[in-house]
Amino acid sequence: MNLFAEFLQVVRDAVSAVAAEQGLSTTSLDFSRVTAEPPRDAAHGDISTNAAMVLNKSFGKPPRVLAEAIAARLSSHPDIAGVTIAGPGFINLKMHAHVWPRVLDAVLAEGDAYGQSSLGGGRKANVEYVSANPTGPLHVGHVRGAVFGDALAQLLVESGYEVTREYYINDAGAQVDVLARSAYLRYLEALGETIGEIPPGLYPGDYLKPVGAALAQEYGPALKRMAEDQWLPVVRARSMEMMMALIREDLAALNIRQEVFFSEKSLHDSGEVAAAIADLRAKGTVYQGTLPPPKGEVPEDWEDREQTLFRATDFGDDIDRPLLKSDGSYTYFASDVAYSRNKISRGFNELIYVLGADHGGYVKRLEAVAAALAGRGSVDVIVRLCQLVKLYRAGEPVRMSKRAGEFVTLREVVDEVGPDVVRFMMLFRKNEAPLDFDFAKVTEQSKDNPVFYVQYAHARTCSVMRNAAEEGFAPETPDFNLLTDEAELGLIRRLAEFPRLVEAAAQAHEPHRVAFYLFDLAGDFHALWNKGKDSPHLRFILKEHVKLTTTRLAFLGAIRYVLGNGLRILGVRPAEEM
Repeated sequence: MNLFAEFLQVVRDAVSAVAAEQGLSTTSLDFSRVTAEPPRDAAHGDISTNAAMVLNKSFGKPPRVLAEAIAARLSSHPDIAGVTIAGPGFINLKMHAHVWPRVLDAVLAEGDAYGQSSLGGGRKANVEYVSANPTGPLHVGHVRGAVFGDALAQLLVESGYEVTREYYINDAGAQVDVLARSAYLRYLEALGETIGEIPPGLYPGDYLKPVGAALAQEYGPALKRMAEDQWLPVVRARSMEMMMALIREDLAALNIRQEVFFSEKSLHDSGEVAAAIADLRAKGTVYQGTLPPPKGEVPEDWEDREQTLFRATDFGDDIDRPLLKSDGSYTYFASDVAYSRNKISRGFNELIYVLGADHGGYVKRLEAVAAALAGRGSVDVIVRLCQLVKLYRAGEPVRMSKRAGEFVTLREVVDEVGPDVVRFMMLFRKNEAPLDFDFAKVTEQSKDNPVFYVQYAHARTCSVMRNAAEEGFAPETPDFNLLTDEAELGLIRRLAEFPRLVEAAAQAHEPHRVAFYLFDLAGDFHALWNKGKDSPHLRFILKEHVKLTTTRLAFLGAIRYVLGNGLRILGVRPAEEM
């Protein structure tokens, strides 16, 4: 049940009726911008619609005049107790009391499915996230994108999309050779040689010591007797294998499991890079030319010479993009083209990229490539950028990890506070805003710690259920008309918002909205709990009032479902006791 979707249709029917009265065809009306949502001020009613303001031009009437005609139609609806017009033409609806028991019945009937929808209609979405260079363990800079991407993927699943979670392995660049040479030093160290300080340009972290030990155990001193061009591919392959195993373990610690790990190297080995460029050439979007000197920082792949270029500016990019380097090798962008082509060939309707804030320049080029390969408007490209995370401990910046050599690892953060705390807090701020993560604050047991506040609400519902069972209360058919206190009704209204909230979050690709909603729901619940301390008749268990108690227990069950369903979207396990 989506109460707001139901009444959006009621509003549309009322508008259509007004149009028919005035001899206006409904086919001329654009309902796409008409909304039915909670008013900003609860005192204005339960549902507010902007119908009169976005459709007034079609009717040729001032918004308030049109609003009066629509309101007259709405006022006769059996679920609507009152209709008022506010401001420039907002129509506010007050529901009859009998609507709210219906909401609770729906929550209990739908259970774990409450909030799910068919919004996506089975559209195929590819969500690519993390995609860190496979040269070491994941660090705190990867955490936010990992959590955001995973929660976004689940949000889309809950909203009726067919979702593939994907990791792009950057295993074709120079960095994997640097990794291999770094691991080779650790191999020599494992054989007992003194290697001294790690030279500049190589990876110094202790995490490569197990790779060196594994190579020493498998090959003994044999690799030492080989020329570099012989041992390099051997060490590179083993290093990559062990680094990807480490990365998978890091992701699993955050309860992230991606279905596809796609190798950049496979695009080159299979000839897909060459095929992608040939496709673009056949479409007339590749030419030989020169690029003007770039402003500001010079990109790696810019060269002052005639080169093979993609006409990216024809598809909205700022500059045309080089596909080949001067030595005839492919640019990194050429791999991006082939990867986009591969995704499109797999039938995805939406290509979603979760990138770091420093990748803002990729947005237009990714959109341009998809438009050129698939045709304008054929595939939706959605890019979400995640800003930096700064770590603190009681207000002091956290120092780097010795094991990593240069950074704080993901595992250090997760091992200290747990995956649920990390996931919730990474989502309790919009992805485009910087985030401060303080180890002391996220473990506080107070309202100032959002994850505790939400988990405590769920744990309290479980506690009351256990206590009720111990006192002999058994489930029976509730009478939700007994819930008349404004704090109770406010909570029911909040529960009614959940399906609409999930749809809106999915449409905007903003999982943080779910975290914000859960915090507000927890606040409403804790307020009712505290009100019961001062007003005993509002407590959930009243031994002398069996029917009211069993009704409130069912009410608690509905609250627990919504808290649990929201936490599931975020990938956070609900706490049953604290």
